[in-house]
Amino acid sequence: MEAVQEQDLDTLSNLEERITRAVQAITHLRSENHQLQERLSATESELESTRAARDEAQALSNEFQKENGELEEKLRNAGDEANQLREERRQVKDRIEKLLGQLDLLSAT
Repeated sequence: MEAVQEQDLDTLSNLEERITRAVQAITHLRSENHQLQERLSATESELESTRAARDEAQALSNEFQKENGELEEKLRNAGDEANQLREERRQVKDRIEKLLGQLDLLSAT
């Protein structure tokens, strides 16, 4: 009878020890899960911040590209205008030279 009681106590002690280890494991896993949840939340927040920065940078890039295109167009137009002014200057110079040539003819006679 005493042997049966001792065996029951051993079984109960074994069970108690296993339950204690299970509780410790669950506590550890819950703690680890909580830490992982916090890291996930921080990572998601960082990702959202990075996406917002990317979107802002993309918008600025688009704006700069548009402005660059407009400036290039203005530069082309200014170049065309400069060429036109050079041509007009050449024509005026040619006309003045002709007039001076005619004045020289008048002076010579």
